[in-house]
Amino acid sequence: MPPTISWSDLRDRRVGVWGLGVEGRANLRKLASLGVTPQALVDDRPASDDVLATAAGGLEALAACDVVVKSPGISRTRDDLRSLEAAGVPVAGGLGLWLGEADRDRVVCITGTKGKSTTTAIAGHLATGLGQRVLLGGNFGTAPWDPEAPQDVDWWVVETSSYQATDVVLGPAVVAVTSLSQDHLDWHGGPENYYRDKLSLCTRPGVRRVVADGDSALLREHAELLGPAVRWVHTTEESAWAAGLGLLGEHNVRNALVARAALVELGVPGANDDDRIAAAARDFAGLGSRLRPVGRVDGVDFVDDSLSTNVLPTLAAVEAFGGRRVALLVGGHDRGIDYAPLAAGLAGRADLLVVCLPDSGPRIAASLRDGAPDVDVREVADLAEGVQVGFDFARPDGVVLLSPAAPSFGRYRNYEERAADFVAGMRALSGS
Repeated sequence: MPPTISWSDLRDRRVGVWGLGVEGRANLRKLASLGVTPQALVDDRPASDDVLATAAGGLEALAACDVVVKSPGISRTRDDLRSLEAAGVPVAGGLGLWLGEADRDRVVCITGTKGKSTTTAIAGHLATGLGQRVLLGGNFGTAPWDPEAPQDVDWWVVETSSYQATDVVLGPAVVAVTSLSQDHLDWHGGPENYYRDKLSLCTRPGVRRVVADGDSALLREHAELLGPAVRWVHTTEESAWAAGLGLLGEHNVRNALVARAALVELGVPGANDDDRIAAAARDFAGLGSRLRPVGRVDGVDFVDDSLSTNVLPTLAAVEAFGGRRVALLVGGHDRGIDYAPLAAGLAGRADLLVVCLPDSGPRIAASLRDGAPDVDVREVADLAEGVQVGFDFARPDGVVLLSPAAPSFGRYRNYEERAADFVAGMRALSGS
């Protein structure tokens, strides 16, 4: 368990900063605003000469500090982190430090294996449409504690990853859980550890209500991790108001229902008024690489869902195109998750081609051939070949859907680069 301290407690302390990615840089700005100069800057892969490598003197430098502020990507299961804590050096995360002194009655944290970014964006859009000042932060955008972030706001809507959840000691008023499935198993050390870490946010002191996806069998199975005050949300609830958001798929209807329920539980004025919420839903811009149409070639629609990095959102994406021929492009960095559920969810789809991309493609193909032998499966060398194969199958009026059920890193810098390669492949087909 991380320590119960806040950012203001770090004044006059010897502070080490561990991890210098996007959030790490926000941590540096916050420390500077407090008049704190870090005693040690450490990263696993230093990008500059003033930063020590963790394995080359960095850990020793952190051990000489009073407190270490870590980035979310540094797992609490790591032996080097545990060695620091065993030596009496508290290791805290930015979100936990912020919640330690924030007005938590005005904070909702949105988590879940998938759907949390879209749900965060919807919640922020709805609250803004209701005339409220909102900061969207956390994993989704600006760190709420960053001095560059707006502070004159009415509500904080904070997307919270499983990495960040393990750094939280005092919880927000409301936690929303959008979904649950296997993910980040290498970081958490197995499925049950992941579920426990992901949902740990729900039972932190100060949480008065948890809003959860009531259609998720896995969440129901782990209901004891959600705490005693749960509002279950189902897609059978009235959702006509969500049409104004313009989103595809039943899973996005669920995301919208969870977003609204979270605002109601938080006490946002107007959130429980159907007419006002319908008006607030209009003109939602949506998010890139989340089931977004990116073009059409000879009657075939191309849809970018590059941020679907595990089985759950990929199955939801396929279901959004029921009745149409779909060429599904899957595969990427292999984190070792079980793809048998993907095979079970796709079994019996005669109108489906699954195109398997490196590096996890061969393992996905094997799972499909074992668990869904009636589904057409093909392995390709790269995304460009996958786009061509998918296009040939989807003609004359189907869909080529990039929904990889795997992260992008390895062959790509990030999901945006993978999405751009997908669009480039589409444009090559049309010669434009």
